[in-house]
Amino acid sequence: KKKNGVAIQSFSDLHIGDYVVHDNHGIGVFRGLEKISVEGVQKDYMKISYRDGGNLFVPVSQMDMIQKYIGSGGAAPRLNKLGGQDWLKAKAKARTAVKILAEDLVALYAKRAAAKGHVYGADTLWQREFEEAFPFDETDDQLNAIEDVKKDMESGKVMDRLVCGDVGYGKTEVAIRAAFKAVQDGKQVAYLVPTTILAQQHYNTFVQRMSGYPVKIELLSRFRTPKQQKESLNGLEKGFSDIVIGTHRILSKDVKFKDLGLVIVDEEQRFGVAHKEKLKRLRENVDVLTLTATPIPRTLHMSLAGIRDMSILEEPPQERRPIQTYVMENNPEFIREAIHRELSRGGQVFYLYNRVETIGEEAFRVQNLAPEANVAFAHGQMSERELENIMQDFISGEIDVLVCTTIIETGMDISNVNTIIIQDADRMGLSQLYQLRGRVGRSNRTAYAYLMYKRDKMLKEAAEKRLQTIREFTEFGSGFKVAMRDLEIRGAGNLLGAEQHGHMESVGYDMYCRLLEEEVQNLKGEPVAETFETTVDLNINAYLPDFYIKNQEQRMDLYKKIAAVQTMEEYYDMQEELEDRYGDLPKSVQNLLEMVLLKAEAHRLGITAINQKGSNILVEFRPDAPLDPEKLTKCIAESRGRYLFTAGAMPYMTVRLKKGEENKGVPYIKSLLQGLKA
Repeated sequence: KKKNGVAIQSFSDLHIGDYVVHDNHGIGVFRGLEKISVEGVQKDYMKISYRDGGNLFVPVSQMDMIQKYIGSGGAAPRLNKLGGQDWLKAKAKARTAVKILAEDLVALYAKRAAAKGHVYGADTLWQREFEEAFPFDETDDQLNAIEDVKKDMESGKVMDRLVCGDVGYGKTEVAIRAAFKAVQDGKQVAYLVPTTILAQQHYNTFVQRMSGYPVKIELLSRFRTPKQQKESLNGLEKGFSDIVIGTHRILSKDVKFKDLGLVIVDEEQRFGVAHKEKLKRLRENVDVLTLTATPIPRTLHMSLAGIRDMSILEEPPQERRPIQTYVMENNPEFIREAIHRELSRGGQVFYLYNRVETIGEEAFRVQNLAPEANVAFAHGQMSERELENIMQDFISGEIDVLVCTTIIETGMDISNVNTIIIQDADRMGLSQLYQLRGRVGRSNRTAYAYLMYKRDKMLKEAAEKRLQTIREFTEFGSGFKVAMRDLEIRGAGNLLGAEQHGHMESVGYDMYCRLLEEEVQNLKGEPVAETFETTVDLNINAYLPDFYIKNQEQRMDLYKKIAAVQTMEEYYDMQEELEDRYGDLPKSVQNLLEMVLLKAEAHRLGITAINQKGSNILVEFRPDAPLDPEKLTKCIAESRGRYLFTAGAMPYMTVRLKKGEENKGVPYIKSLLQGLKA
């Protein structure tokens, strides 16, 4: 969980001028880092400005108390006043509001927990043989997700698991193994996908992977003739067929199953409300596995509240390379060059043009630009047979450049296509652009994505932000970041009902999620772990100097990473990364790493604060701190009068330094913590 948590935290890339939320003081504006010298000791502080001119300076060691504000798309939130009551009132109102939502969620959870599903047996010999035939090496995340799914299936509870993984991270293989397991127990499987082309592709994959096993697979989509569809429906109803893959055609009234055991839904967000209602009826007491690449906005309360179990695939497949992404004005010369370069290395090109009425003319223009290429076009309004033939020719490599609409958006997996050119990219949604870009780069070759907009066009702010985001997030595992930024640009209002939306606005998305999570735990009778902050303030210079890391945004990012260090192993990893990227560590950076490690150790011992005043260091404990009287007594005895312990409701300890030792508090505190822990 910790690993997943780190990935999700990193989407709060802070820039100067961004709105932020401080746990105790509310919404303000981030003004950058400032170096402040107190009693000859230098440290970096984050400056946050509030309403009526108030400024708050937060030590970078307390960065985890600050989140980026995410509310409605583009609208500026109302700032809070430092020391005012409006933040406490907003939090109290939001807490009351989330109670209602939490009650609904807990009722849903109870209903789900009470439902009894089919208990699947352990893996068969065939299952193991089938999995070993997988031609690629699974990533650790993939193996964990497969393990999670099997545990759910064998437990007897009704599975409702969400597998989030970036585009091309192997979600389909997780689904294939689950489907094979269900069939081994005599159950039928329905695999629901958003597009006809994707249904065809998954059908081909399933047939190929399961050839040699007695598994009957059907395809239900408009690519099938009425006669073929009738045969498929008959097979499903009588139990001759094991797996059906199809579009929302599967949700039609005439589709009946003899013994449905598992429903797999690919990219659930692509189905409308009416489809989801039908899906609910289909999935009562049936195991459900949902696959998605950009999950956060749609699955907010489900995954948070534990209504939906979640497996995350964060590890890229071996030899996969990030996609080189360029945002530019439309340039025919450049298009010619990009197509020529891809064809000269034996590859193919997607050319995305999302206007059906003029797509033929655009294909003609592309053919003139690249006369050596075999160009064809495809769109969703073509007849089934024509579209199927074109896609078949493209997959087999007879077509070099496919001019197409967004029908290729989800799940298309053709490893030979490693260049995509997207026209009018400014008119597309963020997760849509992310999905489209993911159609290339599915092999060990470097892939290219060119996002183009009309020449001399003034882009709207939201469109510019979307394109900027796609260009920014090229590294692996950016699905979370993209989903989060999408939420930021479009606003969170379409997530929950209007009655919840206002409260989310007043405290920000992150704080709202935490309040909701606490409320759900309360209602479920689970102990809510009381969170407490540990502060460490010693008289030593502990910061990242400007000469060491010049870029302020990089410094912010590193402060966040350093703040997450908890163990000796992470400490050495961080040290290695800094030396590798920026050279030998200055003394102030070594001190910073030491302080962070001290803070983590102190937190584990129930210490709330370590503060130095002159030659005295005050160590404050929580009332329930796990103190061992024997170790404490031994520590004090061995210190020869240096440590002084004061018992009481809030116990504390004073560490006395000698004259001239004011800047040498770290080894003494280290030794104290070691003694209390030993």
